[in-house]
Amino acid sequence: MITVELVKLLRRPRTWTSIALLCGLPTLVAGFLAATEIGPGPGEEPVFLSAVLSNGALFPAAALALVLPIFLPVAVAVVAGDSIAGEANSGMLRYLLIRPVGRTRLLVAKLVALVVYTLLAVVSVAVSAYLVGTALFDSQPGEVSTVSGTTLTSTELLLRIAATVGYIGVSMLGVGAIALFLSTVTDSSLAAALGALAAFVASTVLVTLAAAGAVQPYLPTRYWLAWIDFFRDPILWRDIQRGLLLQLVYVGVFLGMAWANFATKDIKS
Repeated sequence: MITVELVKLLRRPRTWTSIALLCGLPTLVAGFLAATEIGPGPGEEPVFLSAVLSNGALFPAAALALVLPIFLPVAVAVVAGDSIAGEANSGMLRYLLIRPVGRTRLLVAKLVALVVYTLLAVVSVAVSAYLVGTALFDSQPGEVSTVSGTTLTSTELLLRIAATVGYIGVSMLGVGAIALFLSTVTDSSLAAALGALAAFVASTVLVTLAAAGAVQPYLPTRYWLAWIDFFRDPILWRDIQRGLLLQLVYVGVFLGMAWANFATKDIKS
């Protein structure tokens, strides 16, 4: 069943279109940056973009910072929201369950496909950004400076970008788990995706609201930007560890809710 879901994922034009769009935004920004040589000032958003003008090897970090706030969670929410609701809306869910396929097994297969899509999207952005960055800007991988001002070797830079990819991938699974749960509640993939995005937007707003300080440590987007700590020397692990733990809690809770609802749901479509 997992193989079937992965083949469906890789054969869908939507998968590659969304990934192309995710990779296209950083590429567009790099084009403007290379043509004008005008970057944001020090300390201005998006992070690392000003440093790309002097070293294109750092562009994967800047590209991930570009797609993380909006575009990447939207893509993950759409794919996760379509997991079960899409099958129900097309009338295929009943036929899938008529076959000797347990509901738990189907849900696990959908989850694996979601994890693969998320990692594929994040890795594609990082790899394409590295190719674009090294092609358009001067690139000396052994001369990349951290946020702390120290220099990274090419191996250290690669390891820290790989760690960033893994951290952002896990962070996106929190939104994906919410959308997957909502996908078992409704037969509309759009409603499931919008529900997850509503939770994402609410969390983003509350994180910046001083009055919501009591709940901020528990919001799903609270530690999304902690990956920047990978580019400090030494690496600050406190927020990274908290972010990973928080996302695992969200994934566990919402997957449990998805399983409980889907296992007892009366399938009518």
